[in-house]
Amino acid sequence: MKVGYTYASPSRCTQAGNQATLGLSPDLSRDEKVSFCGKLKHPLLFRDAMLMLREIVISDTRKKTKERTDYFTWLDGEIERRVKKHKEYTPNIRASLQKEMDACDLALSRQKENISQLLHIQKNLQKQIDQYDAWKDYYKIERDFWKFIKDRDYSLWFVLDPVITVHNDQVSFEAFSLDESIYGCLSVAMDEFDLMQAPKLGTTNIDFSAKLEKEMQRFRSYTDVTLSVNPEGFTIDNDIVPEYIEKKIDLPETWIKGFNQVSSAAALSGIELELSPSDMYDICAFLRKHKEKKSPRYMKWVLEPGQRAQIVFEPFGAVLTLNAVYQGSQRREEKIWGRRRWLVAEKLIPLAKAFYVRILGFGMPQFIRADMGTMQMTVGFSSWSSNDWVKGTAFNVMAGFTGEGCYPDVYQLLKEKRCLSMEEISSQLPSQKSDRVKAGVGMLFRRGEGYFDVINNNVRFRHLCNAPIPEELYEVSDIEMDVGRISKLTFDNMRVRYSRQQEFIFTTTYKEDGQLSSTELVIDQDGQITKIGCSCAKFKRGERNLSEPCAHILALYVASYKLLKLKNLEYDKEYKINDIMEMLL
Repeated sequence: MKVGYTYASPSRCTQAGNQATLGLSPDLSRDEKVSFCGKLKHPLLFRDAMLMLREIVISDTRKKTKERTDYFTWLDGEIERRVKKHKEYTPNIRASLQKEMDACDLALSRQKENISQLLHIQKNLQKQIDQYDAWKDYYKIERDFWKFIKDRDYSLWFVLDPVITVHNDQVSFEAFSLDESIYGCLSVAMDEFDLMQAPKLGTTNIDFSAKLEKEMQRFRSYTDVTLSVNPEGFTIDNDIVPEYIEKKIDLPETWIKGFNQVSSAAALSGIELELSPSDMYDICAFLRKHKEKKSPRYMKWVLEPGQRAQIVFEPFGAVLTLNAVYQGSQRREEKIWGRRRWLVAEKLIPLAKAFYVRILGFGMPQFIRADMGTMQMTVGFSSWSSNDWVKGTAFNVMAGFTGEGCYPDVYQLLKEKRCLSMEEISSQLPSQKSDRVKAGVGMLFRRGEGYFDVINNNVRFRHLCNAPIPEELYEVSDIEMDVGRISKLTFDNMRVRYSRQQEFIFTTTYKEDGQLSSTELVIDQDGQITKIGCSCAKFKRGERNLSEPCAHILALYVASYKLLKLKNLEYDKEYKINDIMEMLL
C-alpha cells in the first residue's frame, strides 16, 4: 500500500535554559488536524518510555545471514597447500599428465583463437549497446544508496513512523517493529499534562527521527518539558520555517495486517500475572547472562494455585522462582518462545510500579503492561520471530470477529464517542444482535479504524493510515469462510466431557467430500486451550499447534466457547448436543 506523508517541518526539540519543547510534526495529509500542547509533570518518565518505543520500531530479531569471507579465505589457502603437497610427492605422475595436457592445450589453443576473435566482436557490439542502456548501473546504484542511508541515518531507513492518537482521556503512541513481531503502545493520561490549550482529537503519524531521539536523551530532572503536536510545524533559530517534508512510503501489507491483528489478539481472554519490578529484573538478568546455543529455546511458566510462579529456562533447565503468586484455580504450564524480545522492557524496570503479564496459551501471543502511574506501556509479542502476527493464529475467528456485521453503525458510534467498551457498544446499538456488533468491531479493527485498549478493555477509535486501506487487506479470509461453512456441521456430532482435572473436552467429526475428520479441543476452567487435535490433512501438514490451526478446530472453538459455563456436569460422562440443549433450556 503506497502512502504519502507530509510534514510542515521536521520534529525537533528546542531548549532555552531549563525550558524544553518537544515538538512533534503531525501528518498534514490527514483529514483530522490533530493538535496538542501540554507541560509534562514527569518528563524523565516520558523520555524513557518514548526511547523504549523507538527501540521497538527498530527491533529486528530475524536471523541474519553471516558473511563467509573467512571461510573462503581458508578454502583458498587449503587448496594451495594441497597442490604444493601434490607437487612434492607425485612428480612423475605430474610430468606424464603435463605432457598429455600440453597436447590438449595445443589443440585447444587453435580453437580459442577463433573463439577469442568472435568474443572480441561480441564485446565491441555489447559496448555500443550499453552506451544507449540507461539502466545498466541502476541496481548497483540503488544498493549503494540504501546501504548509505542505513549506515548514516536510521531515521530515513526505518520509515514506519509511530502513530499518535489524542483521546479525551489520554494520548497514545503506537508502533510496530521492523520484523513485525513486537507491538508497542504508550498511553499517557491527561492527568500527566498541564494543558496550555484545548486539544483537537484525532490520529496522525509523527516524524520521529534519530536526531529527535538524541535530543530527548538530553532531558534531565531539572528540565521542564512541553509536549507540542503542531500542524504548523516548528521554526528554527532564525525563525524561518523549513519547507515541507514529504515521504513516499510503500507500506508492507504484512505490516498493515499485523498492526490490525494485534487488536483481535488483545481482545482474547488469558491468564494475567502481576509481576514486581524485581521479578522482571530477574527475568531480564537471566536472559542477559545466558545465551542459548541449541534447542529447545523456551521458558516454561509453571503456575500452581496459591503458589509463587516458577519459570523453567530451556535448554539450561534452570528454574527461577518469582515473588508473584498465581491466583488461578488450576495448575498450568505455559511455554513461551521468543523470550529474548522481552529485553525491550528493561528500560522501564526502574520506572514501573508493577508489570502485568497476560498469557493467552500455547503458541499464542503474550502481552506485557508496565504500570508507571500516569503512563502505561503495553507491549505485545507474537509467538515466534519468524511467525509474525499475520502468519499466526486466526485471531479474528477466535475472538468472534468474523464477517462484517453492523460495521457502519459501529464506525459512526466510535467516531462520535471515541472510546467505548464492548458492553457499551452493544447497549448503544440495541437493535443489533451481539454477534453482529462483535463482527462490526472486528471489521473496524481490520480496516485500521480502531484498536483494543488492553489497559481499560475498551475499543478506541483510531485511523491507522491517512488513506482508506485497500479492500484486499481487510476482506474476509479463506479460513474465516471455511469456519462459517463448517460451523453449520459442528453441532451434529458434538460431544462434551468434563474430566476430573476440571477440563472441558469437546469432540466432533466432520464429513466433507467423502473425507471424515475427527477434531478434539480441551479447554480449562480459565477458558484457555490446553490441547488440540484434528485428523484432517491441513492440520497434519502444519505445526500441529495453535500457531497454525485448521478451520475444524476454530469452528469447534467458536461453538464450544459458549458452553464453558455449564455446571453440574458429572466427571468423565459424555454429553451429546441434545443433552446440552436440554440442560441450557
